Amino acid sequence: MLYRGLLYIHILSVIVSIGPFFILFPIIKKLRTAEGAEINAHLGTFRFIVWLAKHAGHVLVGSGVLLLLLGPWTWSTPWVLVTLIILFCSLFFLARAFSPTLRKFEEEGSDQNALADKLKKAVWIYLILLMIMLWFMVVKPYLW
Repeated sequence: MLYRGLLYIHILSVIVSIGPFFILFPIIKKLRTAEGAEINAHLGTFRFIVWLAKHAGHVLVGSGVLLLLLGPWTWSTPWVLVTLIILFCSLFFLARAFSPTLRKFEEEGSDQNALADKLKKAVWIYLILLMIMLWFMVVKPYLW
């Protein structure tokens, strides 16, 4: 029962860490032309979604560790290792992809279209990384 509860928490944290990123696409579109208070509101929403995903990721990693300790899988299982490698890559990417670009929106004379393009590309890259990890966790492929 404990394992199933942890699995539920793990899956729920996946949903919370991936789902909100899809809300960012309309926000990025609005950032292209937003000004003043409107741009600050959109930037605040963007930052909140990144913050939410980051903290859901903490729950995701914690529950994943507990599932490994309590379940049939080991740290040397190929799909676990590949998922961990992608996880570390995504953490590095998350730390560098959004905050610097979001800060540039607040600078006078910034090219909002170029910054929006950069954010859109970063969101897609991050979502692809997350979807690859999700695939490994669901399919659990035999790699070696």
